[in-house]
Amino acid sequence: MIMEIVLPGGDRVDAHLDGQVIRTDQDGPAPEPFELFLASIGTCAGIYIARFCQKRQIPTDGIRIRQNAIHNQETRMFEKIDLEIQLPEGFPGRYRAAVIRAAEQCSVKKHLANPPEIITRTSDGSSAMDRPAG
Repeated sequence: MIMEIVLPGGDRVDAHLDGQVIRTDQDGPAPEPFELFLASIGTCAGIYIARFCQKRQIPTDGIRIRQNAIHNQETRMFEKIDLEIQLPEGFPGRYRAAVIRAAEQCSVKKHLANPPEIITRTSDGSSAMDRPAG
């Protein structure tokens, strides 16, 4: 997957992917990049929960995920992310544990558990993804 990241000015940084633009802004109306990262965890879990429910014809109305990122003051990093899946009244009790297992299949979570190598380099822009800089 190739994504192009552009810097349109100020603290804005946008990502272009398959005709879509994901806008970020450190000081403006768009979310900060780290907020998008955190949102990707909960929304990914939500996709897996939605698919689980759709396969079983369980309505998703009223299902919410409350995500709480717990910050370590010493390291200045988040040390835990708690996802509370709030199920509506009438949700089939026999599926409560299964819906947790579905959420845990999230590919974002799996990549955090086994992170990819991240390589940062420069190029002259002519073929940035094909070769290392200089």
